Amino acid sequence: MAVARITEISATSTKSFEDAVRIGVDRANKTLRHVKGAWIKDQKITVEDGKIVEYRVFMKVSFVLDD
Repeated sequence: MAVARITEISATSTKSFEDAVRIGVDRANKTLRHVKGAWIKDQKITVEDGKIVEYRVFMKVSFVLDD
């Protein structure tokens, strides 16, 4: 029987929400083993001078613990 754990992370991008998700998952894979999925909990943008300058995602990443 496998046991999974969930951790919350945030990631940012200057390009898009999709890019922020990719950056977050890539980073999670560097630290966590057996990443199985992610749930996007929230999204946020930062605006300066009327233009979007940053996309931020808050996600829950699930991974399976070693035996």
